[in-house]
Amino acid sequence: MTATATAHAIAHATAPVANLHNPESIHDRYQRTVLASKRVAWDIDDDVIRGRSFDLAEKFLPDGLARPDGFATLSPDERRFVSQIQGRTYANIFGLVERYINAKVLELGREHALGDQVAAEALTRFSAEELKHQALFRRIESMLAAQMPAGYRFDFDPDEVARVVLGKSTWSVLALTLDIELFTQLHYRQSIDPDPELSPLFKDVFLHHWKEESQHAILDELELIRHDAPLSEAERDRAVGDLIDLVAAVDGILRAQAAADTRYFATAVARAVDADEARAIEAAFLDAYRWQYIHSGVQHPRFASVLAGLITPAQGQRIQTALAALGAPARA
Repeated sequence: MTATATAHAIAHATAPVANLHNPESIHDRYQRTVLASKRVAWDIDDDVIRGRSFDLAEKFLPDGLARPDGFATLSPDERRFVSQIQGRTYANIFGLVERYINAKVLELGREHALGDQVAAEALTRFSAEELKHQALFRRIESMLAAQMPAGYRFDFDPDEVARVVLGKSTWSVLALTLDIELFTQLHYRQSIDPDPELSPLFKDVFLHHWKEESQHAILDELELIRHDAPLSEAERDRAVGDLIDLVAAVDGILRAQAAADTRYFATAVARAVDADEARAIEAAFLDAYRWQYIHSGVQHPRFASVLAGLITPAQGQRIQTALAALGAPARA
């Protein structure tokens, strides 16, 4: 599916969200996330790391995320190294986005503090889990820093990025967050591919992250619809503009990191990388990152259906145009 087709689906999908306007149904969905959160709770050391370290003889991301075919000039060993660079960037990107997500969730929880206590508990647990996820990804970064060649850079400050994101409308922040939480489910499904070269430790990171993010996606959806309900047409139109701005900001981060990761690759491999090859490698990194952090979410059927239930065809066309400007992923 191309970027244009992705956005077209957002504009025209049928959204099965009418039941969310039934207060009893809404309460029940908050309650289910609380019960699920208690059932799947996990510990970083006891359940994920389990005394292991990363093995540089293994891939860190599955091919469906790393998109190795785009790195046509690289040897198999170099492609494996690319997947390891992407795995490290994956940890840093999620540490980044979960900073703003937790800040927004704390704000949403306060809105329920003197109302539905089940919703308040659900969002409190959401916040605690996001803090744990940040700690997990910081742990992964520190482990990889000790094992991988020196020179890797990730120069974005999570608090500065969060301040920019949180300056946008709540509607747009929740829509972006729903996109993120949904694509983690796709990432988990791709990580369980029985590839003998894929890191078992990274598979467990995907597994445990997914267990809690799947509940968070439900809460994102509930809160997005709650915040959409009182909006005027003009307010919602401005919120769509904010969402487009946020996607463009994400793409700016991905562009910068694709360039940084290309420089790191070129300095770490044991051969010369000329300017033409470096440009091709950077383009392949960017294609992979756009797939991982943008297209894999907006192509998710649930994201398309929820958003389509809230926006007009004209607003869908605006989103379509913005996504098309990012370029179509090489494959879905």
